[in-house]
Amino acid sequence: QVQLVESGGGLVQPGGSLRLSCAASGIIFSIFAMGWYRQAPGKQRELVAHISSTGTTNYADSVKGRFTISRDNAKNTVYLQMNSLKPEDTAVYYCKAGFGGNDFWGQGTQVTVSS
Repeated sequence: QVQLVESGGGLVQPGGSLRLSCAASGIIFSIFAMGWYRQAPGKQRELVAHISSTGTTNYADSVKGRFTISRDNAKNTVYLQMNSLKPEDTAVYYCKAGFGGNDFWGQGTQVTVSS
């Protein structure tokens, strides 16, 4: 059974930082591409950051220079370090694992940026 469990969300003031984690089980983590997505109220889910199985990363323009995605294959975990947070970063953040056309999603973690 595949499970992706996100953690690390919460309430933070503008300019603050959070680190999200996504722990995977039930998959051969190292061969999966991993992504962080977010969905704000009334908006479509969008890709925030992606890391391939070989460590190649890419980011949405809106988060470049502020967010960093990384993975630890020994811990079956992908991270999203979020710095200089803005109110428009408020959303539910989801982790996705993808390989060979098979995608698996976590349940999401809420990030709220507000003073």
